[in-house]
Amino acid sequence: MIARRSQIAGGDFANPFSPFAPALNYLVDAAQRSVLFWDVMGKRANQYHEHLAKEAPHVLNYETEVVMDGRTLDRPVNYALVRIIPPAGATVSQDRRPFVVVDPRAGHGPGIGGFKADSEIGVAFKAGHPCYFVGFLPEPVPGQTIEDIALAEAIFLEKVIALHPQADGKPCVIGNCQAGWAMMMLAALRPELFGTIILAGSPLSYWAGVHGKNPMRYSGGLLGGSWLTALTSDLGAGKFDGAWLVQNFENQNPANTLWSKQYNLYSKIDTEAPRYLGFERWWGGHVNLNAEEIQFIVDELFIGNNLAAGRIKTSDGATIDLRNIQAPIVVFCSKGDNITPPQQALGWILDLYDDVGEIRSHGQTIVYTVHETVGHLGIFVSAGVARKEHGEFSSNIDLIDVLPPGLYEAVFEEKTDETAGSDIVIGDWVMRCEARTLDDIRSLGGNDTADERRFATAARVSEINLAQYRTFAQPFVRAFMPEAAADQLRQFHPLRLQYEIFSDTNPLMTWVNALADHVRDDRKPIAAENPFVALEQTVSRQIETGLDAWRVMTEALAEATFLSVYGSPALQAAVGIDPADYGPQRRAGKTHLHWQVLQSRIEELRSRISSGGLRECMARALLYVGAARGGADERGFAAIRRLRAMKDGGLRMTLAEFKALIREQFLMLLMDQEATLKAIPNLLPADEDARRQGLAALHEVLSARGDMSGEAAERWQRIIGLFGIDAEAAVSELSGKAIKPARLVKVS
Repeated sequence: MIARRSQIAGGDFANPFSPFAPALNYLVDAAQRSVLFWDVMGKRANQYHEHLAKEAPHVLNYETEVVMDGRTLDRPVNYALVRIIPPAGATVSQDRRPFVVVDPRAGHGPGIGGFKADSEIGVAFKAGHPCYFVGFLPEPVPGQTIEDIALAEAIFLEKVIALHPQADGKPCVIGNCQAGWAMMMLAALRPELFGTIILAGSPLSYWAGVHGKNPMRYSGGLLGGSWLTALTSDLGAGKFDGAWLVQNFENQNPANTLWSKQYNLYSKIDTEAPRYLGFERWWGGHVNLNAEEIQFIVDELFIGNNLAAGRIKTSDGATIDLRNIQAPIVVFCSKGDNITPPQQALGWILDLYDDVGEIRSHGQTIVYTVHETVGHLGIFVSAGVARKEHGEFSSNIDLIDVLPPGLYEAVFEEKTDETAGSDIVIGDWVMRCEARTLDDIRSLGGNDTADERRFATAARVSEINLAQYRTFAQPFVRAFMPEAAADQLRQFHPLRLQYEIFSDTNPLMTWVNALADHVRDDRKPIAAENPFVALEQTVSRQIETGLDAWRVMTEALAEATFLSVYGSPALQAAVGIDPADYGPQRRAGKTHLHWQVLQSRIEELRSRISSGGLRECMARALLYVGAARGGADERGFAAIRRLRAMKDGGLRMTLAEFKALIREQFLMLLMDQEATLKAIPNLLPADEDARRQGLAALHEVLSARGDMSGEAAERWQRIIGLFGIDAEAAVSELSGKAIKPARLVKVS
């Protein structure tokens, strides 16, 4: 009936000029779309069962081979390290540092970092890097803990390093969402394993946010703390159902969850099904966590906010201090992310450091970028984001690795014919790292001291409620919840039940499938200009608007409730919150050991100011002039590769050697700029041609992003004088009339 329009219409209604034709055409098209929609729902349900039936379900768009199985370790875990086999056409160099993508275990299955060809893995391959992936199985190993997983991931990284002895750097590790904090914890304990850390949408400062937004941070307090987490785990017989975590994500956007996602499929049923089913395969791949794992995550991180404060200890008593991390840290966040807003992705920097000088004193390099609009999942799955931000980070990972210690913002500019040095830029964007201060982080907004007391109160209430639950209720819940009952309860979770309803186990779906075949045989989509299509879209927008209004209202009510309840001075006093403990000072304490080591390092550097040769002089000159520009970009680094190729009485410098050189000379300039510069003439070779070649190479680097001006030009003139070269002759030669820098230095 639905399949054949002519049979339904008949008579005058079949006449396209009939006033009833648009309505009839719309009704037939709507009926056909409805059948096809429910058919896709059936395919989604069957796909769900097929996916979970696999031993290691994932959504990677690449072939893999297992390198290490975490279940075979002394402290077994349900994690595995796999090598991503390069696709046809990809050229991978074993000399390039490997990339290791670690997927978040936040309720969904693994693979989101390699979900598409244009993905984190895809852009790493395009840049020529070998790629590995750390994923997990749906069921945890009994008794495994977060610490066990960290130890396993350390063993995985050791294996990757051993497999690439010729690589020009330690692995670049990408931690997506929840994997980000896990990688930061491991990097604080085992800093020698990391080359660079990229955090994509990863929360590290869990209380942070701004009023009127970021409602998820209030959830722990509004639920009375983590006792509900313990109850859920007990109802699961020691396992926490990851579907509850997915439900939390879906609750953040009811318009999309309840309407937009489904309507988008319905309205584009002829083209949208493959994309929809591909994403749903990952979104519906629910996994479980051990009770110990989820309790640690909720108590120590999301409610306790103990990571940046340095209040988490390992089983052997070691304190996890994020200031121990030696690798550069790249933070990618977005203002459109309501799961991990920029304040949660970057607020830990304010918790740890007083100013940029302190960041430098720890030898730390932090680079961040803030996208304006992309949502949380878009950070991982958007092809546009992968080709731009992730692509630039992958292509310029060496630039980030050799940046002097400090705080930088990565800025992306579209490459045009007018872009200076465009011939040495790879891709369609130019990445520039601009120096920033902590005030730039503060300008994003955040908590005041009253907010900090509120969240501290919520954390204390959580501790009390959890203790009460464990004392009076937990023994009874565990006694009356056998494993079989827990499995049955998981199957009745609303998110799982929707798959059961539309799978082939429902006899009604057989009728839908058969009818869908007939519809596809005679499918004739309606014309876009049909007035009823516009009416349908208007109704859809109104539904979205209504659901958004509901979300705004409930979020405002939740925030007002949280601020009122936990802002009560009586409650704060009752649970022992002292206002003096939450003043403007930072939460992470300082370590005297660091300052002792720093003083020793300063004395060592002072003794080396008068040591070195042409390389050291060139590094000092590069940093001194470059500092006037307040950052660096990829055009300069493309030219810097030529500096690394210079032979100064020895072999070509490795990236690690070059990084060490830059950092040491930067610290010397930071400590005593005048003494460091005045030492240059005594360190230069006597051969004037060698000095000219060095100066020419420096000019090529410094002018790669355009002509120098202002303070940078003045500093450059001083360097010319320190090199003992006639200023006018040097400028003439370096303009390309007499000396061409590209011919002076062998390109690596």
